Amino acid sequence: MATHPKPSFSRHRKWRFGLDAAVRTAVVFAVVVMVNYLGSRYYHRQFLSEQTQIHLSPRTISVLNALTNQVKVILYYDKEDRLYSDVLALLNEYRNLNPRLQISTVDYRWDAAEAQRVKKDYKLPEAVDATEKSEPKNDKNFVIFDSAGRQKVVNGNALADFKLEQSSTSKDFEFQRKLTAFHGEKLFTSCLLAISNPKPFKAYVLQGHREHNLDSGDEVIGYLNFKLLLQRNYIQPEPLYLTGTNGVPADCNLLIIPGPRDPIPDPALEKIDQYLNEGGRLFALFNAFPDRLIGLEKILLARWGVLVGSSVVQDPEHSAYRTKGGEALDIVVGAFAKHPAVSALLGYNLDFIQPRPISPTTTKDKAADAPKVEVLIATEETATLIDDPTRKQRRYPLAVAVEQGTPLGVATARSSTRMIVVGNSLFLANEPIKRFANADFAEYAVNWLLDRPQLTTGIGPSTFTEFRVLLTAEQLKKIQWLLLAVLPGGVLLFGGLVWLRRQK
Repeated sequence: MATHPKPSFSRHRKWRFGLDAAVRTAVVFAVVVMVNYLGSRYYHRQFLSEQTQIHLSPRTISVLNALTNQVKVILYYDKEDRLYSDVLALLNEYRNLNPRLQISTVDYRWDAAEAQRVKKDYKLPEAVDATEKSEPKNDKNFVIFDSAGRQKVVNGNALADFKLEQSSTSKDFEFQRKLTAFHGEKLFTSCLLAISNPKPFKAYVLQGHREHNLDSGDEVIGYLNFKLLLQRNYIQPEPLYLTGTNGVPADCNLLIIPGPRDPIPDPALEKIDQYLNEGGRLFALFNAFPDRLIGLEKILLARWGVLVGSSVVQDPEHSAYRTKGGEALDIVVGAFAKHPAVSALLGYNLDFIQPRPISPTTTKDKAADAPKVEVLIATEETATLIDDPTRKQRRYPLAVAVEQGTPLGVATARSSTRMIVVGNSLFLANEPIKRFANADFAEYAVNWLLDRPQLTTGIGPSTFTEFRVLLTAEQLKKIQWLLLAVLPGGVLLFGGLVWLRRQK
């Protein structure tokens, strides 16, 4: 009688193995879904190097945390451009902090139809082609921010600084553009600030008494870069002439008096005094000519407890710029108070040009509602006054902050009075504002005056660290032999030995 072998897989075992495979597959799928969900909600990225990690400034983080609108960011960019990867990586960091940012890229080189639509919708300028002999003009790349109809466009030209240096790989005298600083975060955060607010703050700049001109590009006395700084902080500057019946406008959020060289008439001073008494905000900068009293000094002294010095402070031991004869033209200062307007500057320096001392008055009897005057910036203890025959060294204050709350039961047209008084105006001119942390101080000052504490931390340019390995011709030849002969030959030799051993 023939016997049939028992099947190795019975129907019961088949069902059991099938069910087991299905359950395992379902478990793996559930784990993958759960890991992706948790990863999207709670993630922490590790970077292999500090060079690859992007550190967003506290100001950017504050702006992103306060952002509640949907923002569309369009990179109208050539993906092969050297800055594209840096721009995209930075914007991805923004989106990781706030998913309301929607980022897309339109490569105008490959998507002509979409590029034409974007150019038309956002009125982008036509590209300017560069010749081979001239420095290239990057008028083709743009980063567009759009939120509820409010739009800001960043030109690729403004994103980075370059410098020319001789090429190390060429025997001829050829130069290449080396990337030195990236300004993406500063510009992008400024755009987010602009499109997330319904209207900009108004800053009126006093004119008519030979003040610095905000439209002048003069390196020494022009204030064009300061104007751009205000606009970057979403502050719209307007000239103000206090002549005739003109007073300080009702929509003035900040009054700026940038180093007048001629006296301010009494009627104009009365209007300024009234503005301050009503809770105005003032950024006053005095020039380096103490013999030219402008009249504002008596208002600050009589009502607000600020004494404007009638001399010039010098400190040759802390100077960065000198004349050919060795005379110090400036003072490098780094003594800051723990005041919100300058606390972020601790560890940095400013560069003042022939400043005047600005200090609180020393009156003993002060009323309960008296203004609070605090020194912001001071020299080192090696400073002296130019017209002091004794040349006694001491520390001189160069800037103060004044604040006075609204008295109880008193209604004002504005809010509490705030002012910052600085004994120098030249340090914010077009060329000096680029020195040290001068521009950062200006940003902190105006944002504190406007009561924007989330913006009293600065954003500096991201620097690029370049690593180079310098090798001699002999060393390069050895490396070529190692890569082209020794390593491949070693692999072939090892493979041959394994083959011979298996033949035995």
